[in-house]
Amino acid sequence: MIWKWELLRYGAANPTAERRGLRDLSDDERMLRAAAQRELKYPPVTLTGMQANSIGDGFADTAHKNNYTVWACAVLPQHVHLVLARHIYKVEQMATLLKGGATKRIVSDGRHPLQAHRHTDGTYPKMWAEKRWKVFLDSEEQIETAIRYVEENPDQEEKPRQHWKFVTPFRGLEPGVITYH
Repeated sequence: MIWKWELLRYGAANPTAERRGLRDLSDDERMLRAAAQRELKYPPVTLTGMQANSIGDGFADTAHKNNYTVWACAVLPQHVHLVLARHIYKVEQMATLLKGGATKRIVSDGRHPLQAHRHTDGTYPKMWAEKRWKVFLDSEEQIETAIRYVEENPDQEEKPRQHWKFVTPFRGLEPGVITYH
């Protein structure tokens, strides 16, 4: 969804191109990207390692508080991946609470990526996308594949693999347990 009509003329957002890195973009793609960024109200969020640590700590706080089981997590400069066990909450609510917990933590750590744009009421512009991409995994094989994808995702950006203390190793699904969300 494009929230600013002025950006429509630059074409669809292409997160895959963004993740390839600027070195892999054509000259035309680079020029369009620069022109689109000049139209943004705030600069694009690109997390540092310290900011990623704050986000991970916020995820850990929220997962502990709500009894979430997190099987995999990767916090990268421009996106985050999580593999979560089903829970009594819908995944949309879980994602909202996790993003909220991460935001609370990054603010309290003084590391919000848009702190230079703090509003007069003391709040910050949102650093998260409005929606989330979710995939429902229906078998142990699908869960294991998703976990492997998340664990290996930093490799694609030449980043070190991540090891979060709040991540629980996947040991299979409990037989006979039915979940609804």
